[in-house]
Amino acid sequence: MSKSLSSLIPVILSGGTGSRLWPLSRKLYPKQFIPLKGDKSLYQSTLERIAELDGVGDVVTICNDEHRFMAAEQARLANIENSDIILEPVGRNTAPAITIAALHALSKQDDAHLLVLPADHILGDREQFSSAVKQAYLAAENNLVTFGVVPSRVETGYGYIKHAQNEVSEKAFSVTEFVEKPDYKTAEKYIESGNYLWNSGMFLFRAGLFLQEIKQHEPKIYNACKQAYEKGEKDLDFIRLDENTFSNAPSISVDYAVMEKTNKAAVVPLESGWNDVGSWHALWESFEHDQNNNASYGDVVEEDCNGCFIHASNRLVAAVGIKDHVIVETADAVLVAPLDRAQDVKKIVNKLKQAQRVEVDIHPKVYRPWGSYETIDIEDRFQVKRITVSPLQKLSLQSHHHRAEHWIVVKGTARVTRGDEEFLLSENESTYIPIGTKHRLENPGKIPLELIEVQSGTYLGEDDIERYDDVYGR
Repeated sequence: MSKSLSSLIPVILSGGTGSRLWPLSRKLYPKQFIPLKGDKSLYQSTLERIAELDGVGDVVTICNDEHRFMAAEQARLANIENSDIILEPVGRNTAPAITIAALHALSKQDDAHLLVLPADHILGDREQFSSAVKQAYLAAENNLVTFGVVPSRVETGYGYIKHAQNEVSEKAFSVTEFVEKPDYKTAEKYIESGNYLWNSGMFLFRAGLFLQEIKQHEPKIYNACKQAYEKGEKDLDFIRLDENTFSNAPSISVDYAVMEKTNKAAVVPLESGWNDVGSWHALWESFEHDQNNNASYGDVVEEDCNGCFIHASNRLVAAVGIKDHVIVETADAVLVAPLDRAQDVKKIVNKLKQAQRVEVDIHPKVYRPWGSYETIDIEDRFQVKRITVSPLQKLSLQSHHHRAEHWIVVKGTARVTRGDEEFLLSENESTYIPIGTKHRLENPGKIPLELIEVQSGTYLGEDDIERYDDVYGR
């Protein structure tokens, strides 16, 4: 157990959209970047767990292009100084993502081991997690190790791993079978046997061994990923894969592609309060409950409610006489559903997609590399936004063909470019940007700049932007 973790490279898979946690989680602001509990996101909590592992290498995050600046900013806020962010041009499930991570790791060190972690899981006991990682590291010389969660109840929402009794290493067992989500009676038999663990989706293995297995079992994935990585380019702080070649990789999970086919699969049991936060029911389970088995977040008042999860983001939510329901409030949507049908939220998301509703993708608060903006009010010919610009950041030099803008600074200091002018605005000062005028907003200060923007014109869409210069390469 004293073996150094110096060759261990943590890999965070952050490509999901978390549609089963709609309306809080959406395509452009998914659950892994949202502070679902407290003031830190699931991604930041994952970074913290990694930071507690002594001597590991720099973190590698695999995410899609739309989330790149959120991942970079949240890593910065978590004081992660050295990290690589690899951008998937299209989603291709976990097998291609891990293949890319393995290729990248081997480009940095010959004996690289990967610790593969989803960005959106909760783990309560970090000491037990660290111990399990060390056990998996010892077993990873000749095995592809997964972490199997010791079941705490009969559960039909997870896949299961059946393991043999023989240890391939200390507290690591050979895997005999991967099982899809069972029905209740089957899951009950699994728990009684003592030979089954929940499939956590976390792994540890040598990068070279994994590539050897993926090349054998799924050569199309290996070849497409190898070409996409070799043709990839550096873009600011990101690594962009070649889209044409990466798109040729079959979209398959790592379980199907490798773990179910290899004879080298091993599992380390994990007891650490694991929760994959895959639904509102799962999130409810992760909260502390009151004497009536309710859990809540935000400004909530309830009377005679039992077994409920109530999440308020923007305003007071009051509930009376509700039982076993989830109520989720955001600025532009409210969800009400029985907790035992929490998985069916995905059906609502599909209906919203079919109706081309923007609520399926976009939050009222939208994050950008320079900060964020939030729509306060919108009508046919005007829109009001609250804009926050992070310290020392600036928007692109741009113009609009169909709208004018009024800016009123409410906090901090703004440096404004308007046509040939450049000037500062302090709190309670304002300016006007006519249609077609080149302009730029910048925060030269050390505190966030906040302003109210009033747009007016015939078209107010975000695509009415002509950029002339942009530090973020958009």
